[in-house]
Amino acid sequence: MPVVRAHTYAVEPADVEEFLARRASLIGTVRETQPGLTRALLLRLEDGTYCDIWHWETAAQMAAAFAAIDTFPEVAPTMALTRDATARNGHLVDER
Repeated sequence: MPVVRAHTYAVEPADVEEFLARRASLIGTVRETQPGLTRALLLRLEDGTYCDIWHWETAAQMAAAFAAIDTFPEVAPTMALTRDATARNGHLVDER
């Protein structure tokens, strides 16, 4: 069953361009080294914060990727540009 991890955080307006470049590099590395990431969507919400939604084929693939998070050199520099970060996991119930 597909699973989703939704991250929410704030990024300073002056850092958005650099954040997007770092995020793209991180996603590329994850896809190269960990199977199962099918989509990564970034939404800018009305309040100016971001919701970053990563879709995975299975919960096991998502868990394996996040267990290997320390091996991705892009994580620390990417997340250094965020503040007030939270993450939640869920199972995809319906998609139209």
